[in-house]
Amino acid sequence: MIQEKNYLVLNELAEKDGTVIFGGKEDMSIPLCELKQAFRLDSKFYNRSSDNINITNAKELYESCVAPLEPDTVLLHIGENDLELFGKDPDKFISLYRELISEIRSDNKKCRIAIVSLKNYDGDIITERLNEQLKYLADSERCEFADIAEKKIWNPIATRDAISFAYLLGAKVQKPIYDLAKILFCYV
Repeated sequence: MIQEKNYLVLNELAEKDGTVIFGGKEDMSIPLCELKQAFRLDSKFYNRSSDNINITNAKELYESCVAPLEPDTVLLHIGENDLELFGKDPDKFISLYRELISEIRSDNKKCRIAIVSLKNYDGDIITERLNEQLKYLADSERCEFADIAEKKIWNPIATRDAISFAYLLGAKVQKPIYDLAKILFCYV
């Protein structure tokens, strides 16, 4: 809970209208500053991930740590700590996820919400089923979906060069969510 207290203090310093990563333990170590510089990402980025996040406490953590930032985009990467719950009661998991999305929309109707799949490089069947349900949820709730489940050939240097070229031409468009998810969650 120390990290959540730190987030409350940091939120007092933060500017509004940025992109927020809201995920689990693995997401806490995303090197935002380096990736932002390397890919010339012009949005404000905040990482409000928590090692103890699960779908049961996500709404409460969102309200205290993310909502005050009034984000324009939230990247939800939740489910890693919920595989057991999903295996036992997938309907409850999806219902709680739907409540989280509803909470985000009630706080900020203009916020883009993206659901990011869990990595599933080992082909785990529960993770595969959870990712399928996250895709259906994203479609039904009009959220964007970023599928990072499988290892894919990705050349980060070529992506960086293309983004740099567009930036030099003066293009200042919002990055597609999938490209943003690749940059932030698959940089290794």
